[in-house]
Amino acid sequence: MTENEQQDERQFVVHRIYTKDVSYEAPNAPDIFRLEWQPKHELNLNTEVNKLGDDTFEVVLEVTTTTKIAGQMAMIVEVELAGLFGIRGFPDEELPHLLGAYCPNLLFPYVREVVSDLITKGSFPQLVLQPVNFDALFAQHQEQMADQIKDDPNPTSH
Repeated sequence: MTENEQQDERQFVVHRIYTKDVSYEAPNAPDIFRLEWQPKHELNLNTEVNKLGDDTFEVVLEVTTTTKIAGQMAMIVEVELAGLFGIRGFPDEELPHLLGAYCPNLLFPYVREVVSDLITKGSFPQLVLQPVNFDALFAQHQEQMADQIKDDPNPTSH
């Protein structure tokens, strides 16, 4: 099979994008609204991949954002946004990047919208999450995994 024929057999399909879990907390409301709005934001990202069938994968993008004002917790927003993807014809060595970087890139605009809406509905100023370079995060994660294997080549300890 030529490389062009193999390229033609590749299929990538977005079956569904959905909100899997949402949590919003404003533990110090309404007192927090009286403080001057000088927020300190923290953002944590994580992805999870679940193989559902031979060609179907669920990729979950987990986002947690916390905001403090004057050292007090103003809000905590946790969103798990998922996508069901049909992936066929890609070599095994390309799947980790596809699932760990490309799919989260597709999900990010949706999770950004959910986070922004929740915060606005909580009566706080809009928070627009800045773009994330999932390719760089994926490469960094791969380097960390390679370093762990180099430092401890015994795979049973991982």
